[in-house]
Amino acid sequence: MTVNSTTDAMAVRRYADGDEDQVRELFIAVNRLLAPPELASVFEHYIEQSLADEIARIPEYYAEHGGSFWVAEVGDRIVGMYGLERRSERSMELRRMYVDPAWRRRGIAGRLLQSAEDNCRVHGFATLELSTSELQQAALTFYRNAEYRLVREEVAAQATNKTIGGGVRRYYFEKDL
Repeated sequence: MTVNSTTDAMAVRRYADGDEDQVRELFIAVNRLLAPPELASVFEHYIEQSLADEIARIPEYYAEHGGSFWVAEVGDRIVGMYGLERRSERSMELRRMYVDPAWRRRGIAGRLLQSAEDNCRVHGFATLELSTSELQQAALTFYRNAEYRLVREEVAAQATNKTIGGGVRRYYFEKDL
């Protein structure tokens, strides 16, 4: 058995006071990396809107949406994060699952996804839903490999705190837990 020292040293815990700056930095960094040059201004608008609507008010936002927010930490550094929002009595939606680019390919995403699924199971949810975009090919492969099934695709025209809009194709997945 191979031991992964990163994930062994990593703790996944609920978001807490004091996490704001690192979560904000991670959110901005990942979204700027995703932005193709022709969509840079669209991404900046999306980042600004998402910061105001959600990221700057994580405790309130996730409480209002029947969910919770979690971070992955190595030492005192947040290296990943995810949120869960209630979709129905039986399902939750995975949101904002990001891994710091400098910490990728170390098993962190797998641990975060396992944590999200475990949280859903513990609280009696039968399904975990999520979405990602065509700009995130590694995420598409990751979720398919984790046995999530594609339930629909759509081209997002309008920006919200869940999509940048701009005509980017989104893929919606779910998994029975």
